[in-house]
Order: sequence, then structure tokens, then C-alpha cells
Amino acid sequence: MTPTLRRKLEALAERREELERLLSDPGVLADNDRFRNYSREFAQLEPLANAMTEEKKARDDLAAAQAMRDDAELAELAEEEIAAAQARLARLDDELMLLLLPKDERDEGNLFLEVRAGTGGDEAAIFAGDLFRMYARYAERQGWKVEVESDNPGEHGGYKEIVARIVGRGAYSRLKFESGTHRVQRVPETESQGRIHTSAATVAIIPDVEEVEDIVINPADLRVDTFRSSGAGGQHVNKTDSAIRITHLPTGVVVECQTERSQHANRDKAMKRLKAQLLDAERSKQQAAQAESRKLQVGSGDRSQRIRTYNFPQGRITDHRVEGLTLYDLPNILQGDLDELVDRLSREYLADELARLTEAA
Repeated sequence: MTPTLRRKLEALAERREELERLLSDPGVLADNDRFRNYSREFAQLEPLANAMTEEKKARDDLAAAQAMRDDAELAELAEEEIAAAQARLARLDDELMLLLLPKDERDEGNLFLEVRAGTGGDEAAIFAGDLFRMYARYAERQGWKVEVESDNPGEHGGYKEIVARIVGRGAYSRLKFESGTHRVQRVPETESQGRIHTSAATVAIIPDVEEVEDIVINPADLRVDTFRSSGAGGQHVNKTDSAIRITHLPTGVVVECQTERSQHANRDKAMKRLKAQLLDAERSKQQAAQAESRKLQVGSGDRSQRIRTYNFPQGRITDHRVEGLTLYDLPNILQGDLDELVDRLSREYLADELARLTEAA
């Protein structure tokens, strides 16, 4: 580890000690917001403090073992303990490097999932439906909740567009690399001659964060339309114009919600999603400017980028952002078994971030 990174570690350790003092300060205890923010920061630094404590112990053990070398009777034991301490220090060095990476506070939160049919007509809509079911089944495996906010079914199955909110701890951290264009190669059910067709659907993962409450939108920038819901919800929603469509005129962003019985509730949900989209778009613009070469864009990323191909004849799924990331387990992946894919993408992202951190030091 470079001296610059070591200094960063020491500064974070000092910050944790400062937070420990602040959390016992009567003034902080009386201020709920400050206490909550300090407690959250303290908890985030706890793993780093533990690793640094373990590292110190490993260094002490190494020094003690090296001192034993001069004793002929203990020399063999000393060599074994030196090797063990050095292995621990190497592992802890890697662990501390990871802990130095900037934390994305959105990782533990919920998200909005948007899946839209792209090129390919009816087959693209069917594929969009396959993708949505894949994510919904993955969410079910994780114990997360899926709340559909709006959908536009395809004429022959699937969806032209479907938007859902996924609620669960760590949902965003696991699915944040899914944004982009997903391509499918297969023989459509409507194809009589058995020819393979290529279709596409786009996926957007938008974090559902607390900051959206602070966003102020000028009412004059909005066009609000009401319409009759075609979704689930019983007879009531089908008899009233309770569904809401909001267009943000400066950006052209359009959001809909039709799942609630009341127009007011649908409007509240739609406004929250609109704010989340505007905030995410601004963050993505800043990230793109800072890291043009980044392979795994976080957030909405570039939704026109082809990130993955699902080849049905070969049972193969290939992620084009990571060299060699091809899995021959397509049926299980479409059933929601995404962990291997998600883990590979997460490891690639961490490797890229560590490389940048080392270069900056």
C-alpha cells in the first residue's frame, strides 16, 4: 500500500475516533438529525477500524516471530509464524484497499426497474416480459418486494413497457449494473420457418433515494394527464380516470402510475419516480464526465449501450462489458438465478475502482 493510501486510512481512523466523541456529546444527542448522520458514518467506518486493529495485531505478531529467529530452538516455529503473519498482512492489505473505496450510499436502498421493448416488434415485447420476470424472480429469491407501478402489455404477450419498484435491503447494489440494451437471439413462436431473429429490450435501474424529497420542480414545467387504468385493481380503477401521466417538459421525461385506486395516490407515486429519474440523470451525467472509459456505468448509464446477449439456441448469455463473461446457463438465469452474473460484474467493478484508486495515489 502506498504512503498516500496509508495516510487516507489513518485519517479515516481519526475521523472514527472523533465521531465516537461526538456521539456522546449532549448537544448531538439532543439533535436527532445530527445523531442519525453521525451514527450512520460511524457504522460505515466500523469495518475499517476492525481491519486496522487486526492489522496492528498481525504486525505485532510478525515482529515477535522475527525476534524468535535468534533462538535456535524456536527458529523453525518462528519461520512458520512469520509466514502466517505475512499472509494475514497481505489479506488485510487487500481488505483495507477495498474499504478505502468510496461508498455509494444508494447501495442499500430500493430501486425503480423500467423494462421497455426495443427493436423487434412483438418478439421484443415478449422478451421484455421475459426480462421482467427474470428480475421479479430474482427479487423473490432475495426476499424483496416487487410493486408494479405501470405497464403496457404487448399484443402477443410480454410488455411494450413495464415499470416496477423493488423494495429490499441492498437491492440497488445487486442490480445497478443491469441498465442498458439487452439483446435476444432465438426463434420466435410466430416464426414458421424456424429462423433465428434478433430483438432487443432496454432496462433502466434508477435508485429510489431519500434526496428526491429535496428536489423542487416548478409546476409550470409539468403536464399532467389522467386516463383510465388498464391494470389490476378491480372494477373501481377501470371505471374512473385515476391513472396519472406526468410529462416534465424541459427534459421530456414521462412517468405513469395506475396501480392505486385514487388519482392523488397515483400522482404522489408518479412524482416520486419523476424526481428519482431527474436526480439519477444528473448524477449519471456527472459520472460520465468524470469517467468516460468506465466499462460498468452505475445508475442509468448509457441505455443505448448493448450490454448483454441472450442466445437461446446455444443456451448462452454473454455480457459484452467484461471479457470472457459468458455463461451457458440461460434457462436458470431466466428463472432468476442471477447471482453468478451479478457477482462477476461486482468484482469487475471493484477491480476497476481499485485500479483507479491506486493510480490516483
